[in-house]
Formats: sequence, structure tokens, C-alpha cells
Amino acid sequence: MFSFSRFRLILAGLVAGVVLLSVSSCQTMSYYSQAVSGQYQLWRAAKPIDKVIEDKNTDPALRQRLELVNEITAFATKDLALPDNGSYRRYADLGRPYVLWNVFAAPEFSLEPVTWCFPIAGCVGYRGYFSEKDAKQFAASLREKKLDVYVGGVPAYSTLGWFDDSVLNTFINYSDADLARLIFHELAHQVAYAPGDTTFNESFATMVELEGARRWLVASGRSDQLAGLDVELERQQQFVDLVMRTRESLDAIYQSGAPEGEMLRRKVAAYSHLRSEYQALKQKWGGYSGYDAWFSQQLNNAKLASVAAYNQLVPDFQRLLAKNDNDLKSFYQAVIALTKLSPEERQSKLSGELACRPCAPAGKRS
Repeated sequence: MFSFSRFRLILAGLVAGVVLLSVSSCQTMSYYSQAVSGQYQLWRAAKPIDKVIEDKNTDPALRQRLELVNEITAFATKDLALPDNGSYRRYADLGRPYVLWNVFAAPEFSLEPVTWCFPIAGCVGYRGYFSEKDAKQFAASLREKKLDVYVGGVPAYSTLGWFDDSVLNTFINYSDADLARLIFHELAHQVAYAPGDTTFNESFATMVELEGARRWLVASGRSDQLAGLDVELERQQQFVDLVMRTRESLDAIYQSGAPEGEMLRRKVAAYSHLRSEYQALKQKWGGYSGYDAWFSQQLNNAKLASVAAYNQLVPDFQRLLAKNDNDLKSFYQAVIALTKLSPEERQSKLSGELACRPCAPAGKRS
């Protein structure tokens, strides 16, 4: 279990990291202060799940959801070989819809996200804030630099094993399958993590969550939910494909060498076309509006970057799992080995020699 003495040790490490990285500006120190304070407040609010379940004053609906969490975490460690530690053994109600707000940014005519470097996580394409107000203030400062900016609420995140991650009110009422997916995803970050490679890390965790959810639904007698999960994943993939096609179109525009005025006109047209294609996709889905909230905000380069990071390499990881005979322990060892390589070597091996062609789809066993 996480202790206050360990918290102080980690805090000291964070401060030392800031100094070593020579980024000790007032703004940077303020950012680290809110991060440490936010994590501490989360820890203070968390209570052992078993005690919350036993408490006679606990709402019966919450008790049922927490009992389900215990079932999910037990499956995660026993059947998915995910870490067995203090994570998801405590529950905290933060009284807000998100635990964090991530700020993404990208140049006006580029799809490459702006990155920020941290002592533990390495360089990542976003900055997280425990306060929505702070996130929006930082976003405003980036817009003043003529950057495309996107602020997105985050229901959960992983501390990569430095802390015991808690179950939060921000996701406790997800559907059974989605709750399991989220927990599997965040635990996967504790298995393998390549500092500074957001796409690799998020795609790996996404693959684990999908494979884990399928196995859990079958093992827990919820096979009837597989069809619904397949529909959800098909819609998600169609959404991702739509975004990726738009990224390709925008990349061609930004690489064209055209005058900025012409690129801006074509950029606006590309995003308008994306909205039109989404409306057509909704009709194909019978009016399903699950992505309306995403489209309700301004579309820009930063927002597209936030989608690509979570999905781009999922097919490569699925092939790697299949090559390891769908054995998760062997798969994890292969992924851990990849994290020790340079980003270029990692990408080459993941998409090349470590990927079998053809492979049986991951999750399909005879």
C-alpha cells in the first residue's frame, strides 16, 4: 500500500528531476506542484474497497459496482498476468467528472504534437492538470503562440506503478465491459512502458484492454455481451479510420509547399469534410451519437493527435500476440524487450520482423 513516506520520496525525486532537466522556471515548478498536490489529494480521498463494500451506509448500486471491480482485478492478475499490487483496491469519489484534463497542442500546419518532458514519463504529447481551470489557462497561453490546442477530460490514468492507482467515481458507472477495459488498459501501463513513446505505450495498452475484455466476458459468463462489444469496437474503428484518412489528407496539404493562405483554406475544407463524413457514418450507424461530443468542439491538428496515439499500432501488437501463440506472458516479455530499443528500432521490429504474416487474429483460438 502507498505510504506518505514513499510519497515524500517520490516528491523529492520529481523535484530533483526538474533540476537535472534544467527546467526550473516558475511555470514548471507550478506545474509540478499541482501534479503532486493533485495526486496526494486523490490518495487522501481513497478508501479500501472492501471497507466501502462492508459499510452499511454505502449505496447498494456503488457496492455492486465495487464488487464487480474486485472480480475484474482478480481476473486481471490470474488470467491476464497483469500486476497484482495495491492498484484498484481503493475507491475515491472526487466530486468531479474527470480526474485530469490533458492539454494537446500542435503547430498550425503540422500534425506532429508538441511534447513536454518529465522525469518519470519521459517526453509525451500532452500535459495533464488536476484542475480544468488550470488546463484551460495553459491552453490559452498556447493559443497565443498560434498553436492548435485541444483540452480533453480524462477519467483515469496510470502512475506506472509509482502509486497504487484507485478506482474513481469518474468511471465506476461504466458498462461492465468498459469498466473492465479501462482497468486492463491502465494496468497494462505497469507492465511495459517506453519513456517518450506515447503512441507505442497507448497502443499497447489498448490492445491489452481489448484482448482482456474478450477473455473476461467469456470467462465470466457474459458471452452475450460480446456482440455488443464487437459493434462498439467496429464503430470505434470506423471513427479512427475516418480520423486517420483526414490526417493523411492534412499531411499532404502541409507537405505541399503551398502558401500559408492556401494551406489554411484547404485545412478548413478538410475539417469540414471530416464533419460531413461523420454525419454519413452516423446514418450508417442508425443514428448512434456516441462521438457527437468529440465533434461538438473545434476540430484541429491537436485533437487529431489525441486519437492517433491510442490506436495507431494496435494491429501490430495484435500480430505480435498471435506470433506468441496468444500467450500473454510471452507477449509481455516481447513488448518489454521492445521498450529497451531506440524508437526507430522499436518501430522497425514491431511492424517488421516481429510481426508474422499471415497471423491468426489475436483472441481467436481453436
